[in-house]
Amino acid sequence: MLNWFKVNLQYVLPKHLISRLVGKLAAAEAGSVTTTLIRLFIKQFNVNMQEAKFEQPEEYRSFNEFFTRPLKDGLRPIVEGTDELCHAVDGAVSQLGPIKGDQIFQAKGHEYSLTSLLGGKPDIAAPFQGGDFATIYLSPRDYHRIHMPVDGVLTDMIYVPGELFSVNPLTAENVPGLFARNERLVTLFDTPAGKMALVLVGATIVASIETVWAGNVTPPTGKNVVHWQYPTNGDNVIALKKGEEMGRFKLGSTIVVCFEPDAVTLEAMQSGDPTKLGTLFGKIIR
Repeated sequence: MLNWFKVNLQYVLPKHLISRLVGKLAAAEAGSVTTTLIRLFIKQFNVNMQEAKFEQPEEYRSFNEFFTRPLKDGLRPIVEGTDELCHAVDGAVSQLGPIKGDQIFQAKGHEYSLTSLLGGKPDIAAPFQGGDFATIYLSPRDYHRIHMPVDGVLTDMIYVPGELFSVNPLTAENVPGLFARNERLVTLFDTPAGKMALVLVGATIVASIETVWAGNVTPPTGKNVVHWQYPTNGDNVIALKKGEEMGRFKLGSTIVVCFEPDAVTLEAMQSGDPTKLGTLFGKIIR
């Protein structure tokens, strides 16, 4: 009964308003108040501050600075093989497996549309139909920067407006089409494994999604899909190496990674298995 209440309450709460208000609070530089909030958060979620570049709560001017904290140098070595993919985040597997036509498995019999996930654009989705995907959940205690699983050249970025449901396992099991109905940022790359989609999914109290090339993308939010395209040759190419940071969440969420058919083999992992940035995610077979 409690779980039913937690899920259904989300349908009526003003999720965008709550998220933006929390975002303003998280960005505030409030001195001792900020430090106290950070200490409470560390205790509540058992955050391992020994991994952080700056271990003491008072070293962070705002909650956002703490939440997007960098790790100590060298703490997450990146697999080096030219045919090896690395995990993009610290988190846990939500689901991983084949894309069946245009359908991606969510949880407990729920599936959702690949085309909807990628902004409702059939031409963008077509290369990934029949390919492979992985959905990785970032909990509040995790490191919240997202890194490249493979070398890539950015070709497109698509902002897709939507809801801001929680993306925790309980909600994923009970809200149909969750990842294709939440606000999200779709990034597309040309890689040695062919095309790759790396989707950053927003959630309740996720106050911001950023990329290293565009900075803050949301907020502000809008009601329309916005599509940016980028050059793939010349001086203005945005090329990122495997393991390089590509974006970050201010407060936690989920990523969905999609590959073309017969391009990669992903490591055998089950729902709930932990992921560590830089460790082996799969291999390029194309």
